[in-house]
Amino acid sequence: MPRLLMLPPAPASRVGTNQVRLDGKFVEGMRYICANWPGEVGCVLRGSDAAIPFGDVYDPAQLPFDLTLLAEGQAVPQEILDASDIVEASGDLHLDLDLADRTVHQRTRCVFVIEYTLGTRLQILGLDRDRSTLQKAKSALWLLQQERRRRRALRRADGVQVNGFPAYDAYRRLNGNTVMYLDNRMQGAMFADQDDLTRKAAVLTAGGPLRLINSGRLEPMKGAQDLVPVARALADRGVNFTLDIYGTGSLQDQIRADIQTHQLAERVRLHAPVDFVTELVPISRRDADLFLSCHRQSDPSCTYVEAMGCGLPVIGYDNAMLSRLASDSAAGWTVRLADTAALADRIAALASDPAGIGGASRAALDFARRHDFATEFALRRDHLLHLLDASETPADLTKK
Repeated sequence: MPRLLMLPPAPASRVGTNQVRLDGKFVEGMRYICANWPGEVGCVLRGSDAAIPFGDVYDPAQLPFDLTLLAEGQAVPQEILDASDIVEASGDLHLDLDLADRTVHQRTRCVFVIEYTLGTRLQILGLDRDRSTLQKAKSALWLLQQERRRRRALRRADGVQVNGFPAYDAYRRLNGNTVMYLDNRMQGAMFADQDDLTRKAAVLTAGGPLRLINSGRLEPMKGAQDLVPVARALADRGVNFTLDIYGTGSLQDQIRADIQTHQLAERVRLHAPVDFVTELVPISRRDADLFLSCHRQSDPSCTYVEAMGCGLPVIGYDNAMLSRLASDSAAGWTVRLADTAALADRIAALASDPAGIGGASRAALDFARRHDFATEFALRRDHLLHLLDASETPADLTKK
């Protein structure tokens, strides 16, 4: 039975001597993987003191996978690698870019999972308000150096799994065994149904407000600073709308203050984060018509597909991910990057086009169903299992 070792960039910290704090979303994902992998599953995480907003305390002995918690920055011990049939590591994490070399003479297959491009990393750096211009210049140089290491690692790996269109376009030519997937948590009864879409359409057709929703981290890299300006522009244009924002982050106090300053409290509501399955999904299915995204960078946010699975078309900036997703799904609209006025203009036009929103809602749901969690996981699992096919030539005799 093949042993899978996973090295995801998930947060972890020790609690006392025998327990760990882990992200709840990560643990649930690992439970699914363990239930659907035909063998043992191990996981290596690096501990840190960083906060885990949706974390819970776990007894490692009660988890369905073997957990090894390393110190922050510590290399993965060779014996853990050698005991595994497949190592799935993050190509976004610079600490593990040497793993393809460290498995080159072993039976272990090495696969990298990656979602950020160099361009996205530089975009995120540029939006960092806590670094000076000099610090950003030094960090940009470091990113360029790591990118050379990353591209070499992807070439030497046995396979690559890429989350989202931008990273696929950037890295697929480096490795002939590359697959793309769209990460999200939608499955089963979580999806919107026809009754949901009918109710949404009825509200708009009856002249009700266009109900916008946004969820996620309230950080500059997520474009949260543009949410209130878009709302102000909509109010100036006389659009009948509401905007519900679910999240927390460094910009939450500014957003709350701006809502009051610009007298938007009756239209714009800032909520604390809520549980995804039991609260956010039902709210999105029942009380929203359109997902407003102000993401400036091109990361493959799972929020896009998750919103679509709730029957919500997505409107936002023309970053490389959303532009492609909106085009392929026929379930979204994009405007120039960081142009809040253009975004408001497009939303205003949609507010008077219930039929257009209804058609995009159906397309959104259809697209999300084709890329539900189970389908995307099966694609990735089968990709890994094919590496163990005895009929294939071992990778260490070919690419490496």
